[in-house]
Amino acid sequence: MMKSTLLDDDKKHVWHPYSSIHSDLPIFPVKSANGVHLTLENGRQLVDGMSSWWCAIHGYNVPELNTALTRQLDDMAHVMFGGLTHAPAVTLCKKLVEITPEKLETVFLADSGSVSVEVAMKMAIQYWQARKQTNKQKFIGLKSGYHGDTIGAMSVCDPVTGMHTLFSDILAKNYFISSPECAFNEPCKTEHLDELRNILTLHHKDIAALILEPVVQGAGGMKFYSADYLKQAKTLCEEHDVLLIADEIATGFGRSGKMFACEHAGISPDIMCVGKSLTGGYLTLAATLCTKQISDAISNNPPHVFMHGPTFMGNPLACAVAIENIRLLLTSSWQQNIQKIEQQLTIELEQCKKLDCVEDIRVLGAIGVVEIKHAVNMSKIQQAFVDQGVWIRPFGKLIYLMPPYIINKSQLNTLTQAIYTVLMNRQHL
Repeated sequence: MMKSTLLDDDKKHVWHPYSSIHSDLPIFPVKSANGVHLTLENGRQLVDGMSSWWCAIHGYNVPELNTALTRQLDDMAHVMFGGLTHAPAVTLCKKLVEITPEKLETVFLADSGSVSVEVAMKMAIQYWQARKQTNKQKFIGLKSGYHGDTIGAMSVCDPVTGMHTLFSDILAKNYFISSPECAFNEPCKTEHLDELRNILTLHHKDIAALILEPVVQGAGGMKFYSADYLKQAKTLCEEHDVLLIADEIATGFGRSGKMFACEHAGISPDIMCVGKSLTGGYLTLAATLCTKQISDAISNNPPHVFMHGPTFMGNPLACAVAIENIRLLLTSSWQQNIQKIEQQLTIELEQCKKLDCVEDIRVLGAIGVVEIKHAVNMSKIQQAFVDQGVWIRPFGKLIYLMPPYIINKSQLNTLTQAIYTVLMNRQHL
């Protein structure tokens, strides 16, 4: 009897994200990862342009992160967080308060980005319950926004072009406004905020919070918008007694060129979600931060507790590696590295503009986006990129790069040239 291969067993038993169990899309077995390279089982080495969905900001197999993880393992891998605490969780929460925008002083640790959004939404609703404004249970979201795949998070993702229209009948009905039309580094005009202003004027008594991805809309369209829009949106929320939730899961920890994208606008949200690169890609961990005003209101009013509590909340292994990940980032030349990445992406992706299939090129910080005119053929383009020696995972009409911050000029050039070559040869059709 022939022995099954890894791919045989994968195809038979493993359901990959956003895929069919009968999918014909290629799957590439990874044997190891080091630095900015993924090594496949067949020996082929790929330059990673995705940071494993934007989280491996220091690359792979990082000695300092390995040490932090194994050292913590000698003490304890996990302990329940109800009624107990430990140094890794406390140290991490203190550090998050130090580096995030002012007024965010309370930290609730969560399991994943989607869960941190659920926590933020529950936090906002419970805050208004505590304030005796029980009608404030709806949210405002942006079209082309994306906040996660769980039920609550889905309800504030784009309801039409997003990934969750199949579930629209069971999702809570919220308000949506157009994606900001003012581009990054452009002023935000009064008319750009008309929709938000009108909804707040008419419905603020029913609205708990505006939730948005600051400056960069990620999986919903990879759009960059004016920091001035964010600043004015915060002012409007304050005027109408509505909270602002900043989803920094994709943008946090330097990706946009600032430690957090809110800093482009100089604002501090009422609630902030962080995740993805929090542990440098080692373990799943996220956090929801809020102001003392919110945590005090919830704690000082019935039922006098916040109604959420994950089993693996504050996992010591994840917290320990997150602390070291943040230390590595803060002690590195991350701003200069991201500035160099931005400059190189801007120059080298420019050549794609002369291709007929290309609609737009966008670069901000360590994010480069090539938007083409028609949705890619995933099977063909994925194989084509692997043949070029790179790992790039497009979606829809978007081919984008979010490389590790440690990437060097030659490695980044390999990524940008691969995009140009694959598009020039029309291997996306």
